[in-house]
Amino acid sequence: MTTTPTESAPAAATAPAATPSLLATLAGHHYTDPEIFRQEQEKIFERLWFCAVRSADLDKPGAFRTVRVGRESVLITRNRSGALRAFLNICRHRGARLCTEESGEVRRNLQCPYHAWTYDLDGRLVAAPNLQKMPDVDRTERGLVTVPLREWLGYAWVCLADEPPSFEDTVIGAAIERLGDTASLDRYRTEGLALGKRLTYDVHANWKLIIENFMECYHCATIHPELTEVLPEFADGFAAQYYVGHGAAFAEAATGFTVDGTEGFGRLPGIEDTQDRRYYAITVRPQVFVNLVPDHVIVHRMFPMAPDRTVVECDWLYLPEVVDSGADVSKSVELFHRVNAQDFDACERTQPAMSSRAYRAGGVLVPSEHHIGAFHRWVTDRLAGEGA
Repeated sequence: MTTTPTESAPAAATAPAATPSLLATLAGHHYTDPEIFRQEQEKIFERLWFCAVRSADLDKPGAFRTVRVGRESVLITRNRSGALRAFLNICRHRGARLCTEESGEVRRNLQCPYHAWTYDLDGRLVAAPNLQKMPDVDRTERGLVTVPLREWLGYAWVCLADEPPSFEDTVIGAAIERLGDTASLDRYRTEGLALGKRLTYDVHANWKLIIENFMECYHCATIHPELTEVLPEFADGFAAQYYVGHGAAFAEAATGFTVDGTEGFGRLPGIEDTQDRRYYAITVRPQVFVNLVPDHVIVHRMFPMAPDRTVVECDWLYLPEVVDSGADVSKSVELFHRVNAQDFDACERTQPAMSSRAYRAGGVLVPSEHHIGAFHRWVTDRLAGEGA
C-alpha cells in the first residue's frame, strides 16, 4: 500500500537532512534462502487475506477448486445453497489429500479417495465405512477444517490465521490508500464483469521481485514500448502508485487500452468522466495487482511456490455483453500480455543474480523507486512479527 508523499516543515534551528538519491534494497539472500521463504509462507501468506479464486469459476453447487496458500492446500467449493465455503484440503481420518485435482465438480459430497470418508459441501462428515458402528463420533467435530472466506471484487479471499486481520483495513484499505476512497474502485463494478481471457504464467523468480517490478516504472521506457505508446508518462519513469488518486493518462492518439492504441469497447457504465482515458494500478499485499482502465479490469493473482518460482494467474474482465457477444478482445489482452511477458522475463533475468557475490549486500533504489523501500520494510516487519 502507498501513501501520498508529503512535505513536512523543517525544524526551526536545523534544516532537515536530505534524502540520499540511492537507498539500499534487501540483500540477495532474501530472494533465494529457503528458510526466509518458509518464514514468508508462515508469517505472510498464511496470516493475511489471500485472493484464491474468481467466484464465478465455481458456478454451481459441487464445483470446487484447490489452491496453494502458503504451505497449505485449500479447497474452495460452492455448497447446496449457493454459498462459497473453504476448507483445508485434508481428510480428518488419516490426513490424505481430499481433492487431488486442481478443479472439478462433485454431485453431492466430497469423498476421500483413500478410505472413503465423505463430507457434505458444508464440510460435515456424512459417511464412512462402518461409521454406524461408531456412534460416539461427532460428525461436525470430525468435519473438514473450515477456512474463513470473504468475497470482494468478484473473488474469494481466504485467510489461514487463527484470528484473521481486518479485511476492511488490510484488503479494502489498499484501494483506499491508492485511490483515496472505495467509491473510485466500486464504480468499475468488477464483481459483475465477465471473464474474457485468463492466462497463467510460471515465472522462475521470487515473488518479491515481481511486486517490486509492478510498483515502479523506471524500467518502462526500456522494456515496455507498447505500454509507453499508450501511457506516455510511463516513459519518464513516473511511479504512479506512489500518488493517491493518480491515474496515468492515455496518449492523445490512443483511443483505447489496446496493443496498437486503437479503440476497445464501450466505457464501463459506472466510472466517472475523471476516470475515463486513465489507467490505475493497485497493489494489494501480499499477492494481488488490480489494473483499471475504462473498458475492462485486469487482475493478477500470485501463488508463490518456491524461493525462485511464482505462478501468476491473470484475468481480463469485461462487461458480460462484450464476452457474450463473442467480441474479439485480443488487442486489449495482447497489450498487457506483452507487458506481463516483458516484466516476467526481466524478473527471471534478475533472479540468478540474487545469489551472486555481487549482490550479497543487495542493490539500490533510485528516487522514483524509493517507495519500494516501504514494501521491503513491510516484509521484514512481518517476518519479525511486527506490523499489520
